[in-house]
Amino acid sequence: MGGIKGILFDKDGTLIDFDRTWFEVADLMALKAANGSRSRADHLLVEAGYDFGLRRFKADSVFAAGTNADLIALWYPGQSPGERRSTIEEYDRFVGENASAKPYGLPGVKDTIEKLHRQGYRMGVATNDSTKGAEQTLAALGMSQLFDAAYGYDAVANPKPAPDTVRAFCDLTGCKASEVAMVGDNRHDMEMARAAGVGMAIGVLSGNGTRETLSPLADILIGSVADLPGLLSGR
Repeated sequence: MGGIKGILFDKDGTLIDFDRTWFEVADLMALKAANGSRSRADHLLVEAGYDFGLRRFKADSVFAAGTNADLIALWYPGQSPGERRSTIEEYDRFVGENASAKPYGLPGVKDTIEKLHRQGYRMGVATNDSTKGAEQTLAALGMSQLFDAAYGYDAVANPKPAPDTVRAFCDLTGCKASEVAMVGDNRHDMEMARAAGVGMAIGVLSGNGTRETLSPLADILIGSVADLPGLLSGR
């Protein structure tokens, strides 16, 4: 696509299978927060956005789109600032040892990223997971060398939906915001794209987002990242 030189990808639901990668980990996190109570853990999962009827996380829910800090604020509302920082660090470590180290890549993702890399696109990951978690995920998928950088919620002053991550990526690569495409499966991704003034906001339907939630903000919707090379070469 003429004018696009860089691509920022969301991670969960865009590069990896969100529900397959995260549900077991989320369940263990909820059980920990509930001190082992199954009924309380189920309630916490629902609060965070899990739909037991559909067996998936809802689009734009705290678990689907928020940070660990958002999740801890929801599950541990009475903590002091110091206690909250400690709990966030604990959950970041737990996520790194589990979901981030054992991700399930979506079909065709690695081949697609390799193709885009060969075509000369500068690429980064923008996630509300931790930076360490994002780096561990890319390493587990064998794709670290294909990306210029991974930005977690802790890598910038203000995480998604703020534009900070796009600006950091542009500073690193020399791309203008108008030369960057943002690819993601939640409204936070599209809101960040709009706030930063990127050249194209691309919604993918491989994660939690739906046509109804993404259409108002996305320039275009595609089934998955595997459709991206065809889209970019055809415009």
